[in-house]
Amino acid sequence: MLDDVFDVAFLAGFVAASVIRAFWLKRTLHWWRRREKVADDRESGQDKPLLLLTTVGMIIVPFLYLFTTKLDFADYSLPATASLVAGSLGAALFLQALWLLWRSHADLGESFSPELKLSKKHALVTSGVYEQIRHPMYAAHLLWAVAQLLLLQNWIAGPAFLVASLPLYIVRIPREEKMMEEEFGEEYRGYMERTGRVVPRLRG
Repeated sequence: MLDDVFDVAFLAGFVAASVIRAFWLKRTLHWWRRREKVADDRESGQDKPLLLLTTVGMIIVPFLYLFTTKLDFADYSLPATASLVAGSLGAALFLQALWLLWRSHADLGESFSPELKLSKKHALVTSGVYEQIRHPMYAAHLLWAVAQLLLLQNWIAGPAFLVASLPLYIVRIPREEKMMEEEFGEEYRGYMERTGRVVPRLRG
C-alpha cells in the first residue's frame, strides 16, 4: 500500500537526519561543555519543557505510530491519487530538509551550538545558506515537520512535530536573535534587514 511505502520513506528520512546531526555534533568542538569558553548563556527554565515537547512530536509520537498499534484509531486513508501526490510531496520536502540541515551545519562550522550560548570566539556567519535566511536549521525542521504531516496518514502522528515544535520556535527564535543583536550590534541588525528568519526575504 502507498501509505506503507511513505511510512518507510519517513523512517529513512528520520534516520538520515539523525546521522547528519550526529556527524556534525561529533565534528564540532564541544565548547559549550567547557564553562570557561562560554561568553554568553541564555538558556532558561522554559527551554527544557519546550524541547521535550518537540521531542515528543518529532520522535515519540511517530514511532508509536510506526511500531505499535496505539495510534491506529487515528489512521485515515486517502484516495490512491491523493495519497501518491501527498506522499511524493512529503518525500520531496524531506529531501529538501535533509539538504538544508546538512548545509546549515556545514556553513556554520565551529559556531554551531545546540543551546542558546555563545563562545568567546563565536563568529557571525552570513554566507552559504545563511546569506538568505538567519535560521536555516529551524527552516529544515519545519520542512521535516510538514513532510511528516504529508507522509504519515494519521491524525495524531502526522501533525505531531509541526504542532509540538511551533511553541519552541515562537519562544526561542526571538531570544536567539536578541542575543545575537546584543553580541554583534549593528552588524547583526544590518544582517536582519537583508535576510528572512526561516524563509528568504522577498526582494522589492
